[in-house]
Amino acid sequence: MPEAILIKVKGRVQGVGFRPFVFQLAEKYKVTGTVQNNMDGVRIIAEGNENSLENLVNELKTNAPRLSRIDSILVEDVELNGFTDFSIIASERSGASSLVIPIDASVCEDCLNEMNDPANFRYLYPFINCTQCGPRYTIIEALPYDRPYTVMKDFVMCDKCRKEYEDPTNRRHHAQPIACPECGPKVILYSIDRKEVASESAAITAVKEKLTIGEIVAIKGIGGYHLVCDAKNEQAINLLRQRKSRPQKPLAIMAKNIEAVRKVCAVNEREEEAITSTAAPIVVLQKNRNEILPDELAPGINTLGMMLPYTPLHHLLFSGNSLEFLVVTSANPSGLPMLYKDEEAFHYLEDIADYVLTADRKIIHPIDDSVVQIINNKLTFLRRARGFVPDPLITDKNIHGVVSLGPQQKNTFAIGRNEEIFVGPHIGDMNHYEMTQHYKRELKHLMKWLGPFTKPILAIDKHPSYAVRDLIRNFRDSDVIEIQHHHAHHVSCMVDNHLNDSCFGIILDGTGYGEDGNIWGFEVLYGDAKGYKRLAHLRYSPLPGGEKAIKEPWRNAVAMLIEYLGNEGKELAGTLFPEKSYEIEIISNMVVKNLNSPLAGTCGRLFDAVSAILGICTVQSYDGEAAIKLSEIVPFNASCRGDVYPYELKDDCNLLEIDFSSCLKGIITDYLKGRDYAEIVQAFHETVVHSCVDSIVKLANHDEKLNRSVVLSGGSFHNPFLAREIKRMLELKGFRVFIHSRVPCNDGGLSLGQLMIATANRTNG
Repeated sequence: MPEAILIKVKGRVQGVGFRPFVFQLAEKYKVTGTVQNNMDGVRIIAEGNENSLENLVNELKTNAPRLSRIDSILVEDVELNGFTDFSIIASERSGASSLVIPIDASVCEDCLNEMNDPANFRYLYPFINCTQCGPRYTIIEALPYDRPYTVMKDFVMCDKCRKEYEDPTNRRHHAQPIACPECGPKVILYSIDRKEVASESAAITAVKEKLTIGEIVAIKGIGGYHLVCDAKNEQAINLLRQRKSRPQKPLAIMAKNIEAVRKVCAVNEREEEAITSTAAPIVVLQKNRNEILPDELAPGINTLGMMLPYTPLHHLLFSGNSLEFLVVTSANPSGLPMLYKDEEAFHYLEDIADYVLTADRKIIHPIDDSVVQIINNKLTFLRRARGFVPDPLITDKNIHGVVSLGPQQKNTFAIGRNEEIFVGPHIGDMNHYEMTQHYKRELKHLMKWLGPFTKPILAIDKHPSYAVRDLIRNFRDSDVIEIQHHHAHHVSCMVDNHLNDSCFGIILDGTGYGEDGNIWGFEVLYGDAKGYKRLAHLRYSPLPGGEKAIKEPWRNAVAMLIEYLGNEGKELAGTLFPEKSYEIEIISNMVVKNLNSPLAGTCGRLFDAVSAILGICTVQSYDGEAAIKLSEIVPFNASCRGDVYPYELKDDCNLLEIDFSSCLKGIITDYLKGRDYAEIVQAFHETVVHSCVDSIVKLANHDEKLNRSVVLSGGSFHNPFLAREIKRMLELKGFRVFIHSRVPCNDGGLSLGQLMIATANRTNG
């Protein structure tokens, strides 16, 4: 006796070949009915015998397409309709959306094989794709994900493409970006003065020739424009740095294949898994000792950000020539959004690129490359973007209608829908009008797709000067909840690890507005999303000139020495920076009289000071340079050896103060005596580790009722030694320690914590 069931599948089930997969299952198990995309996900009506229906449902759960992610399958009995076959029917566009928006994916092996097959009609076509690969999020205008609601509506399918598109047994069935040389997008190469040089395959051949002779080409990718040059050519690299005013910041490298990566970097199993994944992120890897790539790619750094080709065009650039490594760096000017419009590329890059390789497929949502690193054998994000956004994080809380606006630096926003958290794309630093406009566009799009939200609850950072505060006026009558920066870090890591109970948090970062009006960033907290208590912090020191002392770490070092060590510190500063005697007098006066010198106690500024003291970086050319170059001196797999400088833990009105004045004096003494750099730097790192561990132990022993779980958050935990050793040493003392894995530990993960805190503290509970 035939039965009928309704199957509702939610998750990432559109744009991933899910309907043809269901169609093929229906044929396999002789089931009739329909499958349909709707604003909920995928809706299946299946009719057949009990065993066939059970097999179909089981295989839905266990054998779904590689790009899909099933969050829930709901099955219910319905009345028989008497279907005689199984069909894919038109999408339903009515109702509120609960769709998971498909993510961009690297080109698959099947498409690459076809692209390299001279007998295939897509031979050497740079936009080949199927349901298992290609652009998704970056080309979508509206939901559900159907071709008329993407940029591909501008391209009328030819007969060959349409035949594949309409064939339920073909892997390109309803592949919305489907295209071929006859009907799809085309590439065109221009000189920077906008003269057409070549088009289609001739353009790609010309680009390879230009790169081989050291030219710089701006190339339009899935998410925006990159600046590209030969990564083996020192002259081209230096020219790119000079033109882009980027003298020191590491450049991302694309290698021809994984074998090429192994020539220049150590790659373990987890790192290979990450770099070859469908997300195809940039993976931070340890350099091998080789002379293949010049030091100019990452001056003073022992790591390289490596990625593999993730578009057909990338693969074509490496084919049939001597190119093995390419610099592939974002083309946007510093502080501005990703360049993704052709007119912008010609305007902003006229003094940087020699040529522009563009295409007539538009980009709706620009997005950066994701950047990851494997720490403690876990994937950790430095930047969560292409290939991961806007995939939601699932929670057990109803967070619907809560929107967090994120921080000032490394901004992301987050939107709550039912039990799903959508952390938006990496926006960047909110210091420019163009960046704010970009932020507004992306937030508006995602809220429209995920809503409607009639009166969202807004979560914002407590800092009174953050640019996101200006966005509140766009949300009339919405409740606004202000959230302390480091509390958001704490809760972000809790959510990342599915923790609900109050716990300790060690928060190490560069800057965050404190409840006392000072700058926090080396904190021990205890609490949960409902609230927190600050239990310990680094002793404050002044930042003379504020931002100027951050950009010029030697100023920060001088002020810290004077604050911590008085006249002795001033004398030591004169010894360390003899050419700055005039400025030291001014800084001393500013510190003593508290002139334009906000107080800060942050891990970032502590690392900056030590980096300047040791002469590693006295003036920063990019964010975090001083701390990064200091941390790179410690071998990647080093562990604590017991070599620790002195420090103090001082009780101050039930608040523990961590005092590094003796540590700094010891570092300077060793430095002036000529002790090996590497030994000093590792001892400093060990001192930071021990101070954190000892603080937690002392606080936990003081109140044994406290939960012995600890979360680690803040941008300083991108330092592998700190993340690994603080975790290891606390675990040896019986604590459970958690690090980030689904969002960055830096401010890029802050919006996640903001959203959960706002949810826990909204008036309706």
